Amino acid sequence: MAFQQGLSGLNSAAKGLDVVSNNIANASTVGFKGANAQFADVFATAMLGGTGQNQIGLGGNVATVAQSFAQGNLTVSNNPLDLAINGNGFFRLQESLTDDTTYYTRNGQFHMDKSGYIINGAGAVLTGYISSDGIAIDSANLQPLQVNTAGIAPMQTGATWSSDATLSGLKMVLNLDSRSTKGVDGAAPNTGWTSL
Repeated sequence: MAFQQGLSGLNSAAKGLDVVSNNIANASTVGFKGANAQFADVFATAMLGGTGQNQIGLGGNVATVAQSFAQGNLTVSNNPLDLAINGNGFFRLQESLTDDTTYYTRNGQFHMDKSGYIINGAGAVLTGYISSDGIAIDSANLQPLQVNTAGIAPMQTGATWSSDATLSGLKMVLNLDSRSTKGVDGAAPNTGWTSL
């Protein structure tokens, strides 16, 4: 018995070292939440069925490995789709567009697939609430988030920036040298310029 009790302590300590090693290995992993091993003793009465003051325990074990969900550090990246949650919460993902198996993560490293859907490194699709008018959110309908990759229609330059339909061309804001005695192409100063 004494050998097994001592061996249970060594096994518990080894599992505790496994937890610490995992924390160290993932120290720089985005979204990783550290854990700690919580130990408990093993009562002899559970196996022998007896009670009394002279019962000797049967050693120890790891009761649970508890994760810590404390806020981590926010890091700036060059990817405009990288997101972070400050405080409580998770990103909600689904396995794929056809498989709606739900996953939750704190890892906010996202990118777009060829169809414009926002996905993580494993290919799971980020989901969220969609707004049809840019203001009101449909909180009853979770959908995969997609960025429209279609081209933006070209806009005509000219009168669109002014209510005066006779004006055309580009709107420019210039800072000219007021000491100059020459205008554009040697003409008199202020010739051909329209002041708004």
